[in-house]
Order: sequence, then structure tokens, then C-alpha cells
Amino acid sequence: MPLAGRVAVVSGGGRGLGRAFCLALARQGARVVVNNRNRAVDGDGLGPADHVAAEIIAAGGDAVADYSDAASLDSGEAMVTAAIGRWGRLDICVANAAVGLGGMFHRQSAEQFGEVLDINLHGSIRLARAAMTVMRPANYGRIILVASTGGLHGDIGLSAYAASKGGLLAFGRSLAAEGTGRGVLTNMLLPYALTQMTDDGMPSHAKAHMDPAAVAPVLTALASEGCRLNGEYIVTGGGRLRRASVVEWGTVELPGDPDLSPTELAGLLARSRQGEPREFRVAVDAFADLMADADLSPQADGRPR
Repeated sequence: MPLAGRVAVVSGGGRGLGRAFCLALARQGARVVVNNRNRAVDGDGLGPADHVAAEIIAAGGDAVADYSDAASLDSGEAMVTAAIGRWGRLDICVANAAVGLGGMFHRQSAEQFGEVLDINLHGSIRLARAAMTVMRPANYGRIILVASTGGLHGDIGLSAYAASKGGLLAFGRSLAAEGTGRGVLTNMLLPYALTQMTDDGMPSHAKAHMDPAAVAPVLTALASEGCRLNGEYIVTGGGRLRRASVVEWGTVELPGDPDLSPTELAGLLARSRQGEPREFRVAVDAFADLMADADLSPQADGRPR
């Protein structure tokens, strides 16, 4: 029971990936706040979060349902309060709640675009903020932000989703850098799994291999005390895994002319791609590396060189 005594909050935990995460965390001994907004309930008035919490309890674990809507301004605080109020602590935060409203950008209304950002990005940020206020004073925490390769590469007809997940990836790297000194580690999980959101777009031949439970072992490893990873992008699904990152390639000098032709620009980029890719912890490190050999002293007229 590697997570015995730990307390976790999982947003969007009622179905698909979120349900798999909750069950896996509970199986390893964690007590779980299962969050899912109640858009639909059964004849007994129970929603998805209720059913997952009941499943955990029936298996001998401990869980409580929370019905906060990730789009609500107080959703993050409500989830964390549920954990603190019941068990007096919070160790693991899984920001998983998301929606995927597809549509070509020029046809999608600003309201639809904003709804995706508010749930996927702002909802996760609200939860992470509430979790950080508890984890930093305790000098311990594991935050897992469930992102997407859409946030790395973009996708046709999913500009809002890609923007929300791309923002989450950059936010997570910032959070990782800020929390490491206080024992709060943040990593980003980029899963492939068959869920309500992905059912229509996933090729039929791949569906049999995309059980959300296949992603859960990676999440529980990230949630464990022994994990020392921080700021990682981990792509996984169908029993496979690979590390992802954002890199900058080799540095080349601009010619210094007042004008630059498209052909010259393409040539400079081609030369850059011949260099070694570089990874950086934060943006200031990337700047320092780019300008490592540059003369940044002003010219005689006071302008930068």
C-alpha cells in the first residue's frame, strides 16, 4: 500500500480517466475526494462521483464525493476543503476535469472557446492554487496536471482544447519550478485513452487497446512519495510511454541587415535545426543560453547592439 495514509483530490473523477485514477489511488491506500459535476443522476439521485466513491468504499477504501463544477470560481477551494475537512490533509492533487468542444476556430463562438478554457485551464489552475496553499506549508505535495499532446502539437478542429492544454503545460513547468524548494513536485500527464471525449475521434482498431486503466500506473507512480520527477511531460496510453519536451535548437547569428528575406529566414532555421536540441528548466535559462556569447553592451549611440 505505497499510498497508505495519503489523501488525494481528483477532479473529473467520475468517469473515464478520472475514474481509473481514483480507483488506482485508492487501491494503493490513498483516501480520495472524487470530484465530478452532477450533470446527470440516476433514479436514486446519485451521480458519477457517488458511484466511484461507493466503489472505493465497497473495496475497503475510503472516499468522499464532491460535486463542484470546475468552471466555478470556488471549485478548487471546495475540493481541497472537502479533503481537509474529512481527513485533515492533502498530499496528492490530480487536475483532470476537462471538456472538448470541437469545431473549426472561425466557426466556433467566443463563448464556446471561453468555456473550454475556463474548465480545462482555469479550473485546473484554481484547483492547483488551492492545493498549493496546503502543500507548501506542509513541505510536501504531488501535483499531476492531466494535459494532452494536443497542447504540444495542436490539432484541426480542436483549437480551444489545444490552447487550454498548451497553457496547462506551460503553467505546470512554472509550478514545478516554484514548488520544488518546498517539496511540492508537479508533473504533466499526456494520456491516450478511450473516454466519452475521445470515443468519436479514435480509430476503431485502436479502441480495444486504449483502456483508461492502462494510464493509471503512471499516475500512481507520479503520486508516490518516492517520485522525484518534476516538470516532466509524460505521454502514455495503450501500455506504452514516452517522454516529451519543448526544445530549442542550435543558435545562429542574424546577418545584421535591416531587411531579411523569407529565403534567408528559411536558411537560418535550417542551420539552427542542424544544432543540438536544448531543454531548459525555465524561460530565463533559455534566454541566458541564447545570449551566452553575445555582447550586450550598448553601442556608442546608446542603442543595444
